[in-house]
Amino acid sequence: MTKYQRLRLNASVLGIAILWSTAFNAIADDLAEANKLFKQTQYSQAIDKVNEILAKKPKDAQARFLKGLVLTEQNKADEAIKIFSTLTNDYPELPEPYNNLAVLYANQGQYEKARLALEMAIRTHPSYATAHENLGDIYAKMASQAYDRALKLDHGNSATQTKLAMIQDLFGDTSRKPGRIEVAASTPSIVVKSPAATIQPAIVKQAAAEPSANGDQSKDVLKTVQDWAAAWSAKNTSKYLAHYAADFKAPKGASRADWEAERKERISKPKSIRVVINHPTVTFSDSDHATVEFHQSYAAGQFKTTGSKTLLMAKSGAKWVIQEERVK
Repeated sequence: MTKYQRLRLNASVLGIAILWSTAFNAIADDLAEANKLFKQTQYSQAIDKVNEILAKKPKDAQARFLKGLVLTEQNKADEAIKIFSTLTNDYPELPEPYNNLAVLYANQGQYEKARLALEMAIRTHPSYATAHENLGDIYAKMASQAYDRALKLDHGNSATQTKLAMIQDLFGDTSRKPGRIEVAASTPSIVVKSPAATIQPAIVKQAAAEPSANGDQSKDVLKTVQDWAAAWSAKNTSKYLAHYAADFKAPKGASRADWEAERKERISKPKSIRVVINHPTVTFSDSDHATVEFHQSYAAGQFKTTGSKTLLMAKSGAKWVIQEERVK
């Protein structure tokens, strides 16, 4: 495959998301077929199928991402770099395209560009373990090169020889160069768009019995989170606050009235608000209680921030409400 295969350029494409709108079912089917062809190493057929999808939907993030993977397998690095570069421009909140750019740059020996791309991946998603591991491998490769140069200038430097040997031992053998980058194990999820917010389809961890029931309910839970983010982005405070349970635990022990007053003030002040929810995970403790963890990007005017958030949710009649909100 690629030169630095141990930099974990994973050729598998997992979890191609299907939008809940039936209008996208045909696209989802085509994506699944293209993914199947890719995994079967039928790259020419996979590219043809992806190009069919892009002819109908040129901006489709998953189709473009998959095309980048196929081009990588076909050793068309420059074309793949172009694909992933445009994805980082169009979807700067997604870490996977940055990570895969680093793979391609590393294979070309452009370690500084690989480092910068990985740092961007981590900046957009600080808990993205793959990027952290890959960045360590890039630093090891850069260190190896520096020690090589040092030894050329000072052949008898035993300390440098020891350090270089340690790096070579770390990567298993001296014939294989350090720097083993991993391509993202899955395509970035297709974004589900609401009037003023976006949220990606959830990964469901079923912690209770009745997995089929949990699978169905996860859509309801995620839809609630989507509506909550959309109301926040639309600055609709009454709809936003309606997503919180009557027994919601306000932070820092504040009363419900004081907390609502503070939220109304903060939401009303900015001229615009945009909330983006990435990589949500839904876990059920039972049929009436769920935990949603995600990476949130928030922008209000010139102010921007990102971070991890957890919502503890409970079933109240026919709807899901937020009982507690935690920020990491």
